[in-house]
Amino acid sequence: MIFLALSLIAILLAGVVYQAVGTALDKRRYPPPGRIVEGMHLRVEGAGDPTVVLEAGIAATSLSWSRVQPEVAKFARVLSYDRAGLGWSGPASGPRTVDRLVAELRQLLAGAGLPGPYVLVGHSFGGLVARAFAARYPDEVAGLVLVDPVHPREWWPVGAAQRAMLERGIKLSRRGALLARIGVVRFALAMLMAGQRAVPRLLARVSSGRGVHFTERIVGEVRKLPPEVWPAVRAHWCRPERFEAMAGYLEALPESARDCAEPPPTRIPCIVLAADNANELRRREYEREASLSPKGRFQVVPNSGHWIMLDSPEVVVRAIRTILEASQA
Repeated sequence: MIFLALSLIAILLAGVVYQAVGTALDKRRYPPPGRIVEGMHLRVEGAGDPTVVLEAGIAATSLSWSRVQPEVAKFARVLSYDRAGLGWSGPASGPRTVDRLVAELRQLLAGAGLPGPYVLVGHSFGGLVARAFAARYPDEVAGLVLVDPVHPREWWPVGAAQRAMLERGIKLSRRGALLARIGVVRFALAMLMAGQRAVPRLLARVSSGRGVHFTERIVGEVRKLPPEVWPAVRAHWCRPERFEAMAGYLEALPESARDCAEPPPTRIPCIVLAADNANELRRREYEREASLSPKGRFQVVPNSGHWIMLDSPEVVVRAIRTILEASQA
């Protein structure tokens, strides 16, 4: 028993050292491609007004726009950024409610010297942030593009099944943070990047149980990104702080959905892109909201999953161009 205990302690210490060394190397190998303003990382490309602001999904970063931002930069000034606690940004402070996220985004834009108006492009949870920004500051918003966005009614009021799903996601995030601290996540992702799938799959199954299918789905989406950004994505998710941040965003999701119940003003040009497999509630609610505005448009993107900007980036780019032209007109 003493030998087993000492062996376990040695393995844990080795994992902690492996994690610390790997984190230090990652910081040197993958510096932020943009700049740090107000403690958050942002990347600006292109020129022109209004500025296009890309808002990523709940645990995603600026890298999720890697297939969209370079194309938009050819005809507009476009900004992507990492919300607090994610990507290259500093740690998050306070509850991750949508009101706080909107305030942090406005502070970031002011600190970067980028005055409005803006065209806000929000994917998934980022759609809630874009809607909230437009509802609170309509004079600063020239248009909206919502990419398979979460609708507030999906998460408020919260049903028993949704509550269970959130609790499971929060638990898995906390567990992921623990495993990241002792190097297990880093080891599994290193093997996965090397093409070895059996051991990472086993570790995912042991650590997440029923969550293994969700993990595999996320890995599948990440593989749609340009291969050159895979190492940076891996580096981000080797850090326990990223898992803790994800738990914080999930915890605040019902409150964020509640605070987004008010739709943006119908005078703001808006295009809503829905995935081919979008749920019925999401389709129905956004089709109804788009129909309320003379400048609103709802479109289902064929053969596309939730990450439309990876499956059909050209459709997202075209929608952004359309909204820019409408706002300029």
